[in-house]
Amino acid sequence: MHLYVHIPFCRQACHYCDFHFSTNTKNKRAIVEAIAKEIILRKSYLPGNELETIYFGGGTPSLLDTFELNFLLETIRTQFSVHPNAEITLEANPDDLNKEKLVQLHAAGINRLSIGIQSFHEPHLKHLNRIHDAYEAGNCVRLAQDAGITNISIDLIYAIPAPDHSILEQDIQKAFELDVAHISAYCLTIEPQTAFGSWLKKKQMKPIDEEFAARQFEILTAGLASNGYEQYEISNFARNGQYSRHNSSYWKQRSYLGVGPSAHSYNTVSREYNVSNNAQYLVALEQNKIPSTIEILSAADQTNEYLLTGLRTKWGCQLSILNTLSNNQFELQNRAEISQMAQKGWLYTDNETILLTQAGKLFADRVASELFID
Repeated sequence: MHLYVHIPFCRQACHYCDFHFSTNTKNKRAIVEAIAKEIILRKSYLPGNELETIYFGGGTPSLLDTFELNFLLETIRTQFSVHPNAEITLEANPDDLNKEKLVQLHAAGINRLSIGIQSFHEPHLKHLNRIHDAYEAGNCVRLAQDAGITNISIDLIYAIPAPDHSILEQDIQKAFELDVAHISAYCLTIEPQTAFGSWLKKKQMKPIDEEFAARQFEILTAGLASNGYEQYEISNFARNGQYSRHNSSYWKQRSYLGVGPSAHSYNTVSREYNVSNNAQYLVALEQNKIPSTIEILSAADQTNEYLLTGLRTKWGCQLSILNTLSNNQFELQNRAEISQMAQKGWLYTDNETILLTQAGKLFADRVASELFID
């Protein structure tokens, strides 16, 4: 079993982010208490009772104080059995991580950090509207390692407009110097409901250059591979098999429970979406109600979701699973498309498993959508 906890607060809005959050933290304690109540109300959502992973995402979970984090963890441990080797991840921003905070996180049971560094280049951090500076970006990792948290992932963003690729190459090199177990690297995208989206609409910003982004992806993947990082998902790289066990559960279509405003849950036959509104979430939980929308997944939905997530990973998509999910329609509908994409050099089949080539990873969403069934 897997549990996701959404903490919907940030100190300020990054210019690229369209996740659900609020910069008004006056109701933070009340939201934490509501999330704890939701955990209690939803403890029977999934079969079984033992949690293999717990993931605090957001938003910025590192804004939680020691009491709030321990309160949520104690509620979880009261309602579920937590596996002794469970992966317990907390997303964090560098500006929240000092020596004292990290010692407290380690004592609370956090054994994995996902740190939103994004870049080690000061002008790029300002362009993205990040709070931390270049020094904090690297120093927080060292402090975490000193505090005993050695399973660390850092986030990087590529395709940030630049005259050449030297800044990205320097970012990659600095990441290597930190000797982290895991790196998540995401292409900068411009979402409509963000500052960047507004600037693009007003023509105050240019669209992302696709050729520049593709070349940066090639530089990134080659550099990480040469330093021992395995690309086990298009945006995720790990040394020595230290994959994100929690995120891998999503990509492998495992069931999970999501709690908190905007959190999603999945039990293989349906998805639930909590309301993306803090005030509405609080009102509902005060009435012991779960403010969610349930979507029953059709055979096509389940097949297409498996394609969309599975193709992005080193494990690919098994034809037997695709045929089972689609009531034996997948190969009937896609035999010709699979052959054509193989000829383009975008995918291949190995032991009845469809996998993307390195070139095909540039077109992952397109490949998946062209293989979707009706």
